[in-house]
Amino acid sequence: MANAPVQRMSQLMAKTLRDDPADAEVLSHKLLVRAGYVRRTAAGVWTWLPLGKKVLANVERIVREEMDAIGAQEVLLPALLPREPYDATGRWDEYGAELFRLKDRKGGDYLLGPTHEEIFTLLVKDQASSYKDLPVILYQVQTKFRDEARPRAGILRGREFLMKDSYSFDLEDEGLAHSYALHRQAYQRVFERLGLDYRIVAATAGAMGGSKSEEFLAPAEAGEDTFADCPNCDFAANTEAITYELKPVEAGEVPALEEIPTPDTPTIETLAASLGVPASATLKNLLVKVDGEIVAVGVPGDREVDMDKVEAHFAPASVELVTVDDFVARPDLVRGYVGPQGLEKVTYVADPRVAPGTSWITGANKEGMHAKNVVAGRDFEVEAYVDVVVVREGDPCPKCGTGLKLDRAIEIGHIFQLGRKYADALKLDVLGPNGKPVRVTMGSYGIGVSRAVAALAEQTADEQGLCWPAEVAPADVHVVAAGKALQTELALDVSGKLAEAGLRVLVDDRAGVSPGVKFTDAELIGVPKILVAGRRSGDGVVELKDRRTGEREELTVDEAIARLTA
Repeated sequence: MANAPVQRMSQLMAKTLRDDPADAEVLSHKLLVRAGYVRRTAAGVWTWLPLGKKVLANVERIVREEMDAIGAQEVLLPALLPREPYDATGRWDEYGAELFRLKDRKGGDYLLGPTHEEIFTLLVKDQASSYKDLPVILYQVQTKFRDEARPRAGILRGREFLMKDSYSFDLEDEGLAHSYALHRQAYQRVFERLGLDYRIVAATAGAMGGSKSEEFLAPAEAGEDTFADCPNCDFAANTEAITYELKPVEAGEVPALEEIPTPDTPTIETLAASLGVPASATLKNLLVKVDGEIVAVGVPGDREVDMDKVEAHFAPASVELVTVDDFVARPDLVRGYVGPQGLEKVTYVADPRVAPGTSWITGANKEGMHAKNVVAGRDFEVEAYVDVVVVREGDPCPKCGTGLKLDRAIEIGHIFQLGRKYADALKLDVLGPNGKPVRVTMGSYGIGVSRAVAALAEQTADEQGLCWPAEVAPADVHVVAAGKALQTELALDVSGKLAEAGLRVLVDDRAGVSPGVKFTDAELIGVPKILVAGRRSGDGVVELKDRRTGEREELTVDEAIARLTA
C-alpha cells in the first residue's frame, strides 16, 4: 500500500478558534468555523480550508462511487448558462428572484445554474438519436448558485453550494421507474456510508415539475424542513406534500344563514371570545393577490395558512398579501369581516376541511357583522380545494388516521420523476424500433454534497466539538505530541509508520502550544482516533482514545500501530 500523507499542524493552513462566530446560529456553523474547516468570504459564500476540503472530497468520493455503481456516467457542464433553454421551459421567470441573472458585454442574457435539467436535455438531444442510445444516466458534481434572500446557517443555506445532480433518460415510463429505483437505492447506500441518520419522505415537485418526488431528510434541530411521521404505519412526508381527501358531509337541518352584530371583532380570537365558541367553529378568509388578482383562501379559524403551499399551488404566478390600499380600492371587501358568501370578482379557494356541507361562522362583508349557519356548497361555492393549512402535531395520518409526529430535518437529497416536461419543451426525441420519433422521459436526482457535510456536523457533534464518521473524516488518526522534544519525536515517528501502513494522519507537532490546547483542538477537530504521545513517551507507551466513546487505553507503539491498522 502506498504511503498516505502526514499532515503536520505546524504547517496546516487553519486556525482553531475558542469562541463561536458572532453571526453563527446553528451548531454546524459554529463548529466548522471554530475547528478551521471553513471561513466566510461573503454572505452565503464560503471558502473551504484544507481540513474542510478533505471532508468535502470524501463525501464526493462516496457519491461518485455509488453513482458509478448504477452505471451512471460522469460529465461536467458549465455553471454559466445561456437564457434561451430556460425560456423554453419557462424557468427563467418561474425561478423568480433566486435566479442569478447576468449579461455579457454584448447584452446577452445568462444565468448561474441552480439546476441543469435544460442543459442535460440538450446534451442528450445532441448525442442520442436512436432508441439504441438509451437508457442513459448522466451526472455531475458541480457548483450551483441560488440568490438566497437571507443566506444563513453557514454552509447549510448558501448562495453557492456543491451538488451532485444526475439525470436519467428512458424511452418508456417503466424505464423511468427503474432508473428512479436505481437512484433511490444508490442514495440509501450513500447516506448509510456517510453515517447519516435519514428518512425518505414524500415531497412536492415545486419548480422542477414532474410527478413522483421524494426527499431524503436528515433529522436535526437546524433543519428548515418539517416532516411528518406516522407512528402506526409507513407514512412519511414533508408537511408541504401532505394532502387530505375531500370528505363532504350532510348539512342536515342547518338553519338558514343569519347575520349577527359582532362589533369590534376583526380577528378570530376576538370573535370566538365574543360569541363563546371555539375558534374551530369559525371560518378564516385570508386575502392574497395572485398576479394582481385578489383570491380568498378559506381555512378553519383555529388553523394557520401555509403561504408556501399557497405559492406552490399558484406557481409560477406571484403571490402576495393584500395591503391597506387594496381594501381602499375595493370597499366591498371589509377588512376583518370578509366572508365567502356574496363575494364578487374574487376567486375563492379553501382547505379540504371546509368541505361541502360544513357549517361556519364567518364574516358578513359588513363592518361589525358576522354570519352564522354559513354552509359550504349551500351559501357559497369553493372554486378549488387546496391543502393550505400548516400541519400540526397530532393531525390525522392521511393513510391510517393515527396522530402524526412532526420533526425538523435538513434536506440532503431529492429525487424526481420528471416525465416529459423538459423533453416536450426542448423537443427531445429519438427514433424508436419502428423508425418513428419517440419522446424521451426523464428523471432528476440531487444530493447536496456540501450540505451533507453540515448535516453530518449537526448529527454527530457533541459538547467537545465535531466527531466525524471514519469514512468522511479528514484523517484516520490524530496524533498529539503532548510535550516537548521527546514527545514530538515519538509523535512524528509513529505518524510516519502509520502513514507507511496506509493511514491518513494528522499530527499536532506545533511548538509553543500547551498540551491542554492540543487536546481541546483534537476534540474540536473530530478525527475518529486520537493517539497521544505524552508522559510515558520515554517508555515507548502512548494513549489511544476513541473520539466517539471517549474510551482510552495505554499501548506500546507497536500495539497502537497494530490496533489502528487492523
